[in-house]
Amino acid sequence: MYKVYGDIQSGNCYKIKLLMSFLDIEHEWIHVNILAGETHTTDFEKMNPNTRIPVLDLGDGEFLSESNAILNFLADGTYFLPSERLARARVLQWQFFEQYSHEPFIATARYINKYLGLPAEREAEYHGKQEGGHKALGIMDGQLAQTQWLAGAQLTIADISLYAYTQVADEGGFDLSGYSSVLRWLSDIQQQPDYIGMS
Repeated sequence: MYKVYGDIQSGNCYKIKLLMSFLDIEHEWIHVNILAGETHTTDFEKMNPNTRIPVLDLGDGEFLSESNAILNFLADGTYFLPSERLARARVLQWQFFEQYSHEPFIATARYINKYLGLPAEREAEYHGKQEGGHKALGIMDGQLAQTQWLAGAQLTIADISLYAYTQVADEGGFDLSGYSSVLRWLSDIQQQPDYIGMS
């Protein structure tokens, strides 16, 4: 049975929990407190030298880190990851977008506000994340005005990757009311069978 080391309040960890629920993958969830330095222990560094969550323990001495890599591993052979070459690349395109154009702005602003309590020394950084976050949301909204899901007509791990932090973007100061297609998409995901929230 898989073990997942993570914090369910982290979007990168929640992605894994959500996909595992959709696919009914049995697993053990092991909570890791990043603020208490639990990713910097010797045992954790053996699993992931980069000292970040989530980490997937495959149960055979192998460990996998990086949330989108874990999603690709778990989704392989399912309808969440297309087998056709271009369709699969479209999924990866959105996952790279999530890590480079979305997460650094929306997730970081949320972390500064929610986890750190918006300390004075990071206020400028927090406000500096807003423009990039809104740019990412606008790109998503434009795509979702054309297709039901980000990579086309089928719900994929591209949607799961971007859903995780978008659904709590307000905690980073992002008002989603101007993104009607994103709001529709969030609702569509929440209506899926076996959906679980970030709790």
